[in-house]
Amino acid sequence: MRLGLFLLCLSAAAPAWARDPVLSVPLNCTLGMDCYIQNYVDADPGAGAADFTCGTLSYDGHTGTDFALPTIKDMWNGIEVLAAAPGTVTATRDGMDDHPQGVEGAPDVSGKECGNGVVVDHGGGWNTQYCHMMNGSIQVEKGQRVTAATVLGTVGLSGQTQFPHVHLAVRHNGTVIDPFNPDGVISCGIEAISNGTLWNEDMRYVPGGLLAIGVSPEMPEYESVKAGTAGTGQFSTSDPALVVFGLAYGGLAGDIMRLSISGPEGEIVGYDAPVEKTQAQLFRGAGKRSPGAWQPGGYRASVQLIRNGHTLDERQFDFTVIE
Repeated sequence: MRLGLFLLCLSAAAPAWARDPVLSVPLNCTLGMDCYIQNYVDADPGAGAADFTCGTLSYDGHTGTDFALPTIKDMWNGIEVLAAAPGTVTATRDGMDDHPQGVEGAPDVSGKECGNGVVVDHGGGWNTQYCHMMNGSIQVEKGQRVTAATVLGTVGLSGQTQFPHVHLAVRHNGTVIDPFNPDGVISCGIEAISNGTLWNEDMRYVPGGLLAIGVSPEMPEYESVKAGTAGTGQFSTSDPALVVFGLAYGGLAGDIMRLSISGPEGEIVGYDAPVEKTQAQLFRGAGKRSPGAWQPGGYRASVQLIRNGHTLDERQFDFTVIE
C-alpha cells in the first residue's frame, strides 16, 4: 500500500515552445512504483542547491534528472533505458564496471564520470545524454537513428554514482535545460510548474518517499538494505528478534519514520524514528528481542514516512512465523 500526499501535478504535453522536443520517460518502468526521481537539475545559481520547486531533491551543480531504481537488486532485472525522443546517436561508451563510488574497490572514473552512456541528437541544437548504464548493455551505435521506443541499454552503476539510476541531461546549444522547467523561471511551490514542461505526459513531483521495507531477525547493515538483500523472508518461532526497517529518499529534518510490527498477540514493535537532518537517502529500523519464542502465525510490518503530521508515504509487509 502506498500513499502519495504532497504531490504536485505538472502540466504536461505542451512544451514551452513549439520547436522544443517532446520527451518521454527514459526508463521502461512505472514512476512511483518500480522507479522514482531522486534528483532534478540544480536551479540554484549560487553555491547552494535546490530543485525547480525550491525543494531539496538536487545537489550543487547537478545537470540532469536522475531516474532511479529502489535498490541495487532491482538493477539486475535489466530495466531498459529508452531514448526520450527521436534522433540520431552521436556518441556511445561501454565497458565500464558497475561499481558504486565511495566504497572499497571503487574504480577511478576521472574524466568518465558519465560511465557507460549514449548521446542522442534531436536537431535544432537539442540533444539528450544518458549516463550510468550497465556494463555491456549498450545496444545502439554512433550514426544510428532512434525513436522514443528504441532501447539504448539498461540501468546500471557505472561512472560517478552511488545508486542505480540513469542521469538524463537535456541540452540546447550546449546549455543545460531542465525538462520540468524549460523556461528557467525562478519560482517556488506550485508556481514552478505553471509554465509547461518538455514531457509528453502528466508527471508528478514527489518530495520524498519510501523505497523499500522489510523484516529481519536482526538489525541489517545499511549497505545490505540499499543492495536489496536485507531480510530473509522466512521466520521461525526461534528467531532471536524481529526487526522492521525502511529505506527512504528525500528525508527532511523533522520527518518521522514510524515503524511497527503486529502479530497474533497485537503490536510487538511501535517506534517513531526521527530524521535529524536533510538526507538524499536514509535507513531506519526498530525491533524487539524474542520473549523466548515468537507465537506462530501471521504478522504485519508497517512503515510510514511522516512530514509535518501528514503521511507522505506508507508501505506494509505481511509475513508468517512458523514453528
